[in-house]
Amino acid sequence: MERAEAEAIYTAGREAVVEVLLAMDRRIAQLEARVEGLERRLGRNSRNSSLPPSEDPPGVPPRRRGKDRSGRQPGGQSGHEGHGRELLPAWAVDELVEHWPATCDCGHVFAEAEQVACREPARHQVEELPQIAVRVTEHRCQRLRCPDCGVERSGELPAEVARSAFGPRLQAAVVALSVRNRVSRRDLVECCDELFGARISIGSIDAILARAGDALEQPYEQLLSRMRRSRALNIDETGWRLKGGQRTLWGTFTEKIAVFKVTENRHEQHLRELLADHQGIVTSDRWWAYDHLPLSRRQICWSHLQRDFQAQAEGSGAEHELGTAGLRICERLFWAWEIYQHTHDRPQLQLEIRALRRELKPILRQYRGKAPRYKRSRGLARNLLKAWPALWTFAERPGVTPTNNHAERGLRGAVIYRKLSLGSQSHQGERRIERLLSASISCRLQHRSLFTYLAELLDNHARGNAPPQLA
Repeated sequence: MERAEAEAIYTAGREAVVEVLLAMDRRIAQLEARVEGLERRLGRNSRNSSLPPSEDPPGVPPRRRGKDRSGRQPGGQSGHEGHGRELLPAWAVDELVEHWPATCDCGHVFAEAEQVACREPARHQVEELPQIAVRVTEHRCQRLRCPDCGVERSGELPAEVARSAFGPRLQAAVVALSVRNRVSRRDLVECCDELFGARISIGSIDAILARAGDALEQPYEQLLSRMRRSRALNIDETGWRLKGGQRTLWGTFTEKIAVFKVTENRHEQHLRELLADHQGIVTSDRWWAYDHLPLSRRQICWSHLQRDFQAQAEGSGAEHELGTAGLRICERLFWAWEIYQHTHDRPQLQLEIRALRRELKPILRQYRGKAPRYKRSRGLARNLLKAWPALWTFAERPGVTPTNNHAERGLRGAVIYRKLSLGSQSHQGERRIERLLSASISCRLQHRSLFTYLAELLDNHARGNAPPQLA
């Protein structure tokens, strides 16, 4: 009886110890996973995630500038042919000043009668700003008394004059400096005073920006309509602020136009409203709001994929293997695209891409079934296999690029504007800023003067005429 009791106690104790050890193993696995996750978050930077370079921690090495791997110093190299500033033709020169030699090294003093050029002169041009001052026009509404009825009558201001104390060109300069150059309201007051001698207040600047935003209502709708008819576009989204609250700024870009839209969030419904009946190719990242688009009409951004593979490569085991293989694919893909940019040989590009497709697909299939410990690798592999056709659209469709860099560059100025201005203070302000940003970037894409366009827009708006088109 004692032996049986001892064996029972031993068995129970062993089971308890085993249970404790299993619990410790599970706890250790949980802690290891937590530590791995924290280390991964700590190691996030602009090279392995969507973080902007401005948020890189101090330990991240600086990005390599340019594409030259020869080790040469930046700038002009010793012995290279110089490129001087091109001289304007004679008809474009405002003032001509002649400089004649007074004496020769031999001691001869040149007389005025000897000033006959022996060959073409050496030319040097200096560009300078004239003294800038606003031109003030005073409009006087004279009063007359009617000799018949004795009623006093006053002259009336023209509609285009009565609307503002500032002319269209000064207003256009204020809008361009605020939106394109992101000068703050207070700095803009000082700038107008120092550069133009114009007296203007912060309230007047707000009124001018509101007037320009309202005048852009029809051109903005034209941009929106043309964007929805485009064959290919790039799209991205970023954060915005409304009285400190979270909002989303969407940006859609073609080669010639840009359309911005502020919405409540980054959900699919707002993207559907923005794109409406668009039937072209959409280049974007892998954010879930784009998943409703057919894969045949999508192009996944390979710059984002390169950062995802870089994050995998910084892991261990299967993650490192997948990331390393993916980075090799990215390097060859970008090299093939670089060659195509110079040769425009699409059959050769397609040949290179077919080889990359054959190489990448087995790799993804191999990693989509990895152990639960490598869930990040499994998730990435499964996601890319699911979106497989959208990885290679650029090789088949003209006008489509393998990256979404066009959209990210277009949004960069808007992000800086948001950080400086803290967003909008009203829904009406959101409508105005999305129109102003759309006009600014569209003019840049069209190599068009924003100042000249805004001056014409505000002049037409004051006179009640149709606005100039942007689309």
